[in-house]
Amino acid sequence: MAVTSSKEGKFSGMDQGKYVRYTAEQVEALERLYHECPKPSSIRRQQLIRECPILSNIEPKQIKVWFQNRRCREKQRKEASRLQAVNRKLSAMNKLLMEENDRLQKQVSQLVYENGYFRQQLQNASIATTDTSCESVVTSVKHQQQNHLTPRDPPRDASPAGLLSIAEETLTEFLSKAKGNAVEWIQMPGMKPGPDAIGIVTISHGCTGVAARACSLVGIDPTKVAEILKDRTSWLRDCRSVDVLTAFSTGNGGTVELLYMQMYAPTTLASARDFWTLRYTSVLEDGSLVVCERSLSGTQGGPSMPAVQHFVRAEMQPSGYLIRPCEGGGSLIHIVDHMDLEPWSVPEVLRPLYESSTVLAQKVTMAALRHLRQIAQEVSSDVVLGWGRQPAALRTFSQRLCKGFNEAVNGFTDDGWSLMGNDGMDDVTILINSSPSKLLGQQFASSDGLPALGGGILCAKASMLLQNVPPALLVRFLREHRSEWADSNIDAYSAASWKASPCTVPSSRIGGFGGGGQVILPLAHTVEHEEFLEVIKLENNGLTQEEALLSRDMFLLQLCSGIDENAVGACAELVFAPIDASLADSSPLLPSGFRVIPLDSGMDGSSPNRTLDLASALEIGSAGTRTSVDYGGNSSNLRSVLTIAFQFTFENHLRENVATMARQYVRGVVASVQRVAMALAPSRLGSHLGPRLPPGTPEALTLARWVCQSYRFHLGVELLRPNSEVNESVLKTLWHHSDAIMCCSLKSLPIFTFANQAGLDMLETTLVALQDISLEKILDDNGRKSFCSDIAQIMQQGYAYLPAGVCVSSMGRPASYDRAIAWKVLNDEENPHCIAFMFMNWSFV
Repeated sequence: MAVTSSKEGKFSGMDQGKYVRYTAEQVEALERLYHECPKPSSIRRQQLIRECPILSNIEPKQIKVWFQNRRCREKQRKEASRLQAVNRKLSAMNKLLMEENDRLQKQVSQLVYENGYFRQQLQNASIATTDTSCESVVTSVKHQQQNHLTPRDPPRDASPAGLLSIAEETLTEFLSKAKGNAVEWIQMPGMKPGPDAIGIVTISHGCTGVAARACSLVGIDPTKVAEILKDRTSWLRDCRSVDVLTAFSTGNGGTVELLYMQMYAPTTLASARDFWTLRYTSVLEDGSLVVCERSLSGTQGGPSMPAVQHFVRAEMQPSGYLIRPCEGGGSLIHIVDHMDLEPWSVPEVLRPLYESSTVLAQKVTMAALRHLRQIAQEVSSDVVLGWGRQPAALRTFSQRLCKGFNEAVNGFTDDGWSLMGNDGMDDVTILINSSPSKLLGQQFASSDGLPALGGGILCAKASMLLQNVPPALLVRFLREHRSEWADSNIDAYSAASWKASPCTVPSSRIGGFGGGGQVILPLAHTVEHEEFLEVIKLENNGLTQEEALLSRDMFLLQLCSGIDENAVGACAELVFAPIDASLADSSPLLPSGFRVIPLDSGMDGSSPNRTLDLASALEIGSAGTRTSVDYGGNSSNLRSVLTIAFQFTFENHLRENVATMARQYVRGVVASVQRVAMALAPSRLGSHLGPRLPPGTPEALTLARWVCQSYRFHLGVELLRPNSEVNESVLKTLWHHSDAIMCCSLKSLPIFTFANQAGLDMLETTLVALQDISLEKILDDNGRKSFCSDIAQIMQQGYAYLPAGVCVSSMGRPASYDRAIAWKVLNDEENPHCIAFMFMNWSFV
C-alpha cells in the first residue's frame, strides 16, 4: 500500500520497497500528535488511528516508521544547531586569537627594535669620549624631560567640555590596552585557551599597579552586555555600592558619568577601598560599544571628592569594556581592569593580595565573564532549578549571602555597627548593631525575624594566617564535615532566634563540638561549577529534648565557592545563614562563615585526599606518635589568610551573655580549624627531597602489610600484583589500587580507620574525617542485613563474599558496586586486628 501526495518531502519510510507519502492534512495531524507524545507505544499508535479518521488508511507499522523518522530528524536538527553554535564560537575565538597573534607580533617587532637600539647605544658609548658623551647624554635627557613635562593639552576643569576631554583621553588609553601593547600582557597561570575555556585571560607584567585583561565570546547582544557590566553590584561581590553623582550626554551620542564606588575589604586586617571615577560610554565608528573608566585626581583638573572615613582611596587606571557584535548573535568582549590598590596601607603580610594581578583577574575580570556566561545560559534555556526556583531568585540569595557576610567582616558605622569592649584579649572582635533595619532593611527587621522584646545583631569575627594549606582544600573539608567544627547547641540557638519565641542562650562546648550530621540539598551551581548554592538540613542527633524541640526543621542556606584547587589565585568561601524551610524570597538572612584568601600567586594543584599518612592526620587508638610527612610540591610555601565571622541575634537583657557565648564559640571554631589545617597540611621536613608518594609511617606500612598477608592467607591469592618486597611499595600499590579498600575496627559499632584513594573517593571524605564514619552509616538496609549474617563467617572462616549492593557516601550519594569481599586482618601474633573490605567496580548512581 502507498499513500501518495503531490508535495515533496512528505515521505516517511518504505514498506516492502515502496515509499509512503502523506497528505498535508495527515502530516499536520501527525505533527500535532508528535508534540503531544514523541514516542507512542504500540497501543497508543492504534489508539491514534482510531481517534484520527484521516489516518485510518495508514497501517500502524507505517505510523511507527513515521515517528521513528520524525525523532531522528529532530535529533539531527538539534545536533546541527549545536554544531553551528560550536562553529560560531570557534570562529569567534579564532578571530580573537588572530588579533592576539597580531598584537604579539607587533610586540616582538618592537622588542627587537629596542634591543638593536640599546645595543647600538652601548657600542657608541664605548667608543665616544667621556666628556662629550656626558654632555650629550645630559643635554638629551634634559630635552626629553622638558618635552615630557610640557603639557600637551590645556588644563581641564569640571565643565562638560573639560570632562569630555578627560573622557576622550581615557577612551584612547583604554583601547591601547585592550587591543594594543600599552601594557605588556602575559598569559595567566593555569589558563589555557580553547573552545571550552572561559576566554583568553592575561595579566600585566611590570606595569604600575595591577592589571588583567580578558577576551571572550558571550551569547548576549552588546547593549545588554554593557547594561549588565555597568551594574557592578549585581556581579562584583566585593562591590558595596556605586553612586552616579553626575551624568550628561555628549554630542556624539555618548554618556559621561561621575561615579563614587565603595569596595569591601576582604579581611578584618585591612581597610576598605573606594574610587572616584569618570565613566564614558560611547559607540565607535565600526559599531563597537565601549564603556571605559578612570579615576579623577587633581592632576587632571577634574572635580575632586573628599576622603571618606574608614576608606582608603584607590586609583583606577584607564579600564573598561570593548563590546563588538558577533556574526550569528552574541558579542565579542574585551575587558581590561587596571588598578592601584594602595598596598602601602595594609600590613606587609597582606600586600601580595593587593599587588597580585592574578588575584585581580580572579576577583574582578573573570567574575564579569562568569556572570555574563551564567546570564546567557539562563536566557538561552528555560531553566528551573532546585525547589522549583527560577535562576534569578537563587542568584539573589547568593548575592544577599555574600553581601551580608561582607558587611559583617567590615562592620561599617553607617550600617549601625559599633565596637563592643573585649575581655582582655584581642583575638576576637565583637561588634553590635542595635539598628538592624539599616543592615537587613525595614521589611526584614520589622518582621518576626528578630526578637520581639527589642535587641539587635552581634558579630564575632577574627582573622588568622595559615601555612601550607590550599584554601580550596580547607573550605571543601569545612563544607563536607561540619561536625568537625560546628556546635549543634549554637546551630539550634541560631535557628530558634529567628522565631517569635525567645530561647535560652547556650554555652559553647570548648574543645569538642557535638552534634549530628548534615544532609546537603543542592539548589543551583554556576556554569563552571565554581560556586554552589545549597540547603543544609541539620540532624539533631545528641541534643537534649529541649534543644531538639527548638531545632526542629533546622535549615541553613549555604554558598560555597572557590573549591577548585586548580584555580590560581582564587579565594575560597563558605557562607551560610539560618533559613525557614519555605525558602521564601523575603526571608531575612544573617550570614556567617569562612573566607580563605591565598597570599601567594603560585598555587599547588594537589589532591584533596593528600593526607595518606595515618599517624600524621589521625589519632588511632589511645596513644601514638604523630609524625608529619612531606607531600611534595610547592604547598609548603603556601600562605593564606582565614577570616571568620559569625552573627547572632540578641535581646537587650541578654546582650552580655550572647557576647560571651559568641566569643567562646569563635575561639573554639578557630582552634578546630587550626587542628584541621595542621592535619591537612604537609610538614616542611624533607621538603627539599621532593615528593614521596605515598608517604607513610611505621603504623601505615605495617597495616598495609597485614592487609595483604591476611588476604593471601585466607583466600590463597595475592591482593596486589607482585612489585617489590619493600614495605613502602606495598603501601603505595595498595593506595593506588583501582578498587575501594577500607579497614574498620572490631567494635560493636565498627568505625573506619583506613581507606585507599579509591575508598576515600567512594566515601567522599578524607583520612582526617574517616574516623567519624561508621560501617553502619554507609550500608543500605540490604547491606546491613548481609553483613550481620556474614560477620560470623568472616570471623570463623576468615573471609566472605558479599553480593552486589549500594553504599552511601558521607555526602549522601549512593554508590553501587558489583561485588565485595570482606576478610579478617591478622597482626603478627595472628590475632584479629580489624576487618578489611574491598568494593569492586564501584560507581556513583
